[in-house]
Amino acid sequence: MDNQNEKYRHMDKPNKLQVNRKIKKIVFPGFSREIELPYYIEQVPRGEHQLQALRIRTGDVFGFVKKEHIFYLSDQVIAFPNERPIHITDSITSYEQGSISSYAMNLKNSNVATGIREYMPGDKFSWIDWKQTAKKNTIITKEFEQEKSTDTIVIMDSCYYRGLNELAFEAGIELTMSLVELIRKQASQVGFLSIGENVVYFPMHHDPAKKDLIRQHLTRLQPGGERPFSVILREETTKISSGANMILVTTHMDDTFRESIEKIKQRSKRVIVLFIQSSTLISSNEHNTIQQLRFEGVVINVLTEKQLVQKKIEVNVS
Repeated sequence: MDNQNEKYRHMDKPNKLQVNRKIKKIVFPGFSREIELPYYIEQVPRGEHQLQALRIRTGDVFGFVKKEHIFYLSDQVIAFPNERPIHITDSITSYEQGSISSYAMNLKNSNVATGIREYMPGDKFSWIDWKQTAKKNTIITKEFEQEKSTDTIVIMDSCYYRGLNELAFEAGIELTMSLVELIRKQASQVGFLSIGENVVYFPMHHDPAKKDLIRQHLTRLQPGGERPFSVILREETTKISSGANMILVTTHMDDTFRESIEKIKQRSKRVIVLFIQSSTLISSNEHNTIQQLRFEGVVINVLTEKQLVQKKIEVNVS
């Protein structure tokens, strides 16, 4: 059962949310030739759910005659990942970095003027340079330094390991989808790398259809594969251009995780880790790894049930 944020209250015991769904309708048709039976499937978890058969059982009022027939059909219900409101405590954008200019001028930086030009539709009234306007007898506006975007790659750990917490994995799916959309709205270039049974990469470019492709991928994604996430991570990040921010979303830190982070730090501008797990299920080895990585300058966000039940999740990037 997916009851939105409330499901994370059971993060230490995710099996409590497993239910055997039964939908029954009893009707007395009388002389009706057509019968319509509406029903609702509520709190549907993420994924593609196949509806394969419909069973109808009929009989007389006294129960002497009973007949049953199963109609096989092909239908499905698709539940997309929930998108969570996220507050990033530090802006990822910066000047003169990245490959493209951001689409919007940050208002707090609009006083960095680098030149003048003729007025264009859409220019603000406060940008007009009145001295140059009077001198040239035409409206002149100030030209500002453009704020450059910083490329960001969001990496999702969908590798299977023994003792995997399914509810923590679902939180990882939701946060990944939300982060990609939030960074995209900030006019920054964002790429997405999914590492699991298969490795899927969505490159960094502004494509309106990319959100739908990523959402479809995350809807179907399930933990899988036999190789550890940290090993595949080290291999795949060497294929990606260096200098980008990397945000890793994971639910597990093994013995080689720290070594892999140290390797990708050499190719990245900044490494941010979102570690998702129930507070009672974080092992002593994982606690030690978190402390060591923080000491080495890696930004670690530990998200437990305490943070996940909130309406808005705060992510620290510095």
